[in-house]
Amino acid sequence: MSRTNYLDIQSEVRKRIQTRAWKPGEIIPTEVELAAEFSCARATINRALRELAETGLLERRRKSGTRVSLNPTRKATLDIPITRLEIEAAGQAYRHKVLSFEQVGAPDHISARMNLNSDGQVLHLKSLHMADDQPFLFEDRWVNLAATPDIVQADFDIISANEWLVQNAPISSGDITFGAETATKFDANALGVPVGSALFVVNRQTWMLIEAQKTTVTLVRLAYAPGYQMTTKI
Repeated sequence: MSRTNYLDIQSEVRKRIQTRAWKPGEIIPTEVELAAEFSCARATINRALRELAETGLLERRRKSGTRVSLNPTRKATLDIPITRLEIEAAGQAYRHKVLSFEQVGAPDHISARMNLNSDGQVLHLKSLHMADDQPFLFEDRWVNLAATPDIVQADFDIISANEWLVQNAPISSGDITFGAETATKFDANALGVPVGSALFVVNRQTWMLIEAQKTTVTLVRLAYAPGYQMTTKI
């Protein structure tokens, strides 16, 4: 059988595991053996198995070979959502407006979190996303202009910073935290709720690689109006 695409190989490996042709805890054939079977380069096999190991389906150890995991993990996959599409998918009309917009030198606490130089320039935006003209999400965002200088040319009357960044910034990794917080004065004014109201809040920091260096793209706090529920898949 000739399979040169690593995705095809991954599909076959999953099939063998699901049908118990390869049982939990069992060592699977070596990369050399699989490359001969599938008539492809060993590097193709390596990539296929490496990515499956990252999902928890396989366990790889040097000098011990690759085996099927006894207790494969399930990992949630989180994409950075485009808020407009999220609202429109719910059958609601989307609108957003920028509440404040300034290009400034990063304050010390932001510079430290984003690992910027002392003269690092950032774009600071506060935006409100609405569903059927009702407040949906208050966004407080800092953007590293050294990473994405073209964002200063964006027309935020037409596109939100959220959507522009998803489309134009090649994100390599990110940290996301979720939590319940009480509404600050700024949250309350934007969302039209009493100060101290319980809100679902997401804090997200994303990075991109610039000349092999991990560089912060954006730091954002997202405060959702009461009643918001987040769903994901495993």
